[in-house]
Amino acid sequence: MKVYIFLAITSLTFGFHERVVSNPSPGPYNAIFNFGDSLSDTGNFLASGALSYPVIGKFPYGQTFFNRSTGRCSDGRLVVDFIAEAYELPYLPPYLALTKDQNIHPGVNFAVAGATALDTKFFIEAGLGKFLWTNDSLNIQLGWFKKLKPSLCTTKQDCDSYFERSLFLVGEIGGNDYNYAVIAGNITQLQATVPPVVEAITTAINELIAEGARELLVPGNLPIGCSALYLTLYRSGNKEDYDGNGCLKGFNDFAEYHNKELKLALKTLRQKNPHARILYADYYNVAKRFFHAPGHHEFSSGALRACCGGGGAYNFNMSARCGHIGSKVCADPWTHANWDGIHLTEAAYRYIAKGLIYGPFSYPPLKTSPYKIA
Repeated sequence: MKVYIFLAITSLTFGFHERVVSNPSPGPYNAIFNFGDSLSDTGNFLASGALSYPVIGKFPYGQTFFNRSTGRCSDGRLVVDFIAEAYELPYLPPYLALTKDQNIHPGVNFAVAGATALDTKFFIEAGLGKFLWTNDSLNIQLGWFKKLKPSLCTTKQDCDSYFERSLFLVGEIGGNDYNYAVIAGNITQLQATVPPVVEAITTAINELIAEGARELLVPGNLPIGCSALYLTLYRSGNKEDYDGNGCLKGFNDFAEYHNKELKLALKTLRQKNPHARILYADYYNVAKRFFHAPGHHEFSSGALRACCGGGGAYNFNMSARCGHIGSKVCADPWTHANWDGIHLTEAAYRYIAKGLIYGPFSYPPLKTSPYKIA
């Protein structure tokens, strides 16, 4: 474990061109703090040892932008990276790879690939423990933030002033709570899992507000019925199971149900916390645009078939996943929306980020960005 952490710290410190910003941000945010899973992990899972999925520490992961693997589950940058760029802040360093003298005041990333909103106990009791990538649930990540807080500010006045200009990204989280059951073939209780997942997210938001957070962006779930993972595992011979764009209707309906419950919970949170800005990030509808009309949004190679994989109708094969023996990577990932069957390409994450930052997919909208993402 110590060897893995040392290697991760070394690569993150010296190995690639992480964006350095020497002056304080002139924009509305001076810092970003991120909690979540593989959609926003910038290296925590890799720094923890990555025993379940070590290929994210190797090519072709990271090939498009960083020219080496960074622990990001994509070919390049993630939504959180583009948000940092838009507000002229450095890319967030992963908490588990922080060095002693590192400047953490522009923000830190606590997200871990495979993380869940619910704690490990829930999955062990449900017989899903063997499927977990990590034990670092949202509650664990929140504990890391609380442990780090004294290094960020000391007095209540200092903390209030500092966090007033900080953006807290709470998610995407919850997707893996459902993914583990889906991979195990146990989907009968999916809908019953939604209330405790949403409650875990709202509990974390309440705790962050109590710690001083004043602006929080909370993403919903993606249209998982368009995911190569779901399309492969639950491939159907019944045309009625698919929408007109080839996505599984039942799973997309489920994602919409999760998002509906989350939005209702956020509405209640806003009423109870009028001093905080709680924003909903509509991942579902911004991503649905390119899943339903990929060519119109510059994804000429489509959105359902993975760029990197081991063959099959959607180029996703559990026995030859991206980076494993038997898999191949496409020559033009920027024309694909799907990266490895589970995660998206840098191009798709850029598209989502632009929809959040410049509208209209954040409710209420994010503060105006001083920088335009290309």
